[in-house]
Amino acid sequence: MQYTHKYKSPLGEITLASDGDRLTGLWFDGQKYFASTLSAGHQERELAVFEQTQEWLDRYFEGKPLGLIPPTRLEDTPFRLAVWDLLSKIPYGEVVTYKDLAREIARQKGLPSMSTQAIGGAVGHNPISIIIPCHRVVGTNGSLTGYAGGIDKKRSLLQIEQGKMKRQTWIRFGSE
Repeated sequence: MQYTHKYKSPLGEITLASDGDRLTGLWFDGQKYFASTLSAGHQERELAVFEQTQEWLDRYFEGKPLGLIPPTRLEDTPFRLAVWDLLSKIPYGEVVTYKDLAREIARQKGLPSMSTQAIGGAVGHNPISIIIPCHRVVGTNGSLTGYAGGIDKKRSLLQIEQGKMKRQTWIRFGSE
């Protein structure tokens, strides 16, 4: 069974989803791919994971230190899961490019290159926005492109984080 809860953010209403123990979705209402992982038979309910997520979001929108991320559960293709794992490692207030993500996925898979369009598709289908920070991914020239919640929300989230609107050095993963 899946459960939902509504959260009123300064940027609009957000729908939270859970399997009862872990967060499985977080979408701005009306965004592209809204509730894409949510079954039709879900119920609205108060859950501990929703309380923890609300506290985390309150702190996020107030610009306070965030603390522990609520427990999450993601299910999808290995490719999307790998991209979402990279997203979760982008530091607060930093941005990376789709090209940076493509290079890192290619490096991890031992490939000479990776399509930035494929990366963009995976980033766009991230079902737990904000917490898995897909808003921290920008175009090669630093342009704000491709946020399922809308460019205005992306800009606002980056401003909350005092994000730098220029290309950042990619953080290194694993050993090279």
